[in-house]
Amino acid sequence: MKHHMSKSPRKLLHLGAVAFAGGALTVAFSSSPAWSAVTAPNLASAAAASVVAATTVTNTGATTLSGNLDLYPGTSVTGFPPGIVGGTQNVGGPVGGPANTASNDVTAAYLQAMAAPATATMNTDLGGQSLTAGVYAASSGLALTGTVTLVGDASSVFIFQSVSTLIVAPASHVVLSGGVQACNVFWQVGSSATLGTTASFVGNILALTSISMATGASLQGRALVRNGGVTLDGNVISSPTCNAVPPTTTTSTTSTTTSTTTSTTTPTTTPTTTPTTTPTSPNTTTTVPALISAPVTGGGPLAPASSGSPWTWVGFMAMLLGGGLVTFEGIRRVMVRRS
Repeated sequence: MKHHMSKSPRKLLHLGAVAFAGGALTVAFSSSPAWSAVTAPNLASAAAASVVAATTVTNTGATTLSGNLDLYPGTSVTGFPPGIVGGTQNVGGPVGGPANTASNDVTAAYLQAMAAPATATMNTDLGGQSLTAGVYAASSGLALTGTVTLVGDASSVFIFQSVSTLIVAPASHVVLSGGVQACNVFWQVGSSATLGTTASFVGNILALTSISMATGASLQGRALVRNGGVTLDGNVISSPTCNAVPPTTTTSTTSTTTSTTTSTTTPTTTPTTTPTTTPTSPNTTTTVPALISAPVTGGGPLAPASSGSPWTWVGFMAMLLGGGLVTFEGIRRVMVRRS
């Protein structure tokens, strides 16, 4: 005896398939990672320094530091003068003093930079590349020969992680583009950093062992060492601070809304039977300001912060319901055929 499937079971089967497919799509979209911008390590009191070291600070020639010089627990600072310290020179001192606090803050910032989740791998020379914001990890050392351009805006953060060394060739450069701030660039170095002659470097160097700057090299940032010393030779270190990003979004939205309302109201009160009076109201066009493009925010590779949402559970429930309906209808049809 041949059995025909009624309309009701067909609808049940169709409903189950739709529920399963819809649930799968919901899970796929709702369970994607929630993204957050890369967080800059906190330099705390070390932000006031141009140089922080643990053992020695040695200088030759007319070096200029814009910020503090902090040394702890060592006490050997040579070459100042003729070197100039624009801030305060804190050497040794008690536990909890300025030099000790800056040293501890360097260690904390170093560990933060090292622990930042990588968004890209960088095992080639940085020269000739343009990079957007993110965390770049090298499995060995980092090198710069030539020019690397960091592209972003005032809120963009760059963290470069080197397992071993950072070697900057003579006359090499770091160029900032699009409003990137030097205070938001960090170089976490697992051993020693070396800046070649007349190199122009940018960022906060957080080195485990040592930092050495050759004659004429400049640094727009900070030379911060956890366990060793800093060697200088006629260098300029200018330590920048971050400027707040202006709230341009709110201002431009308000002005645009107000002017649009004015221009919309004026033509509605003009009688349509007298078209000759329309050209006599030039204020309608002159009061509308030029459109302002949306401000640039964020930028660059981002790191996943968390995943999942309430919709994920809705999707799973829909998949279970749909799968159950389809399975039930399949079993029912097999039983009907056997009867």
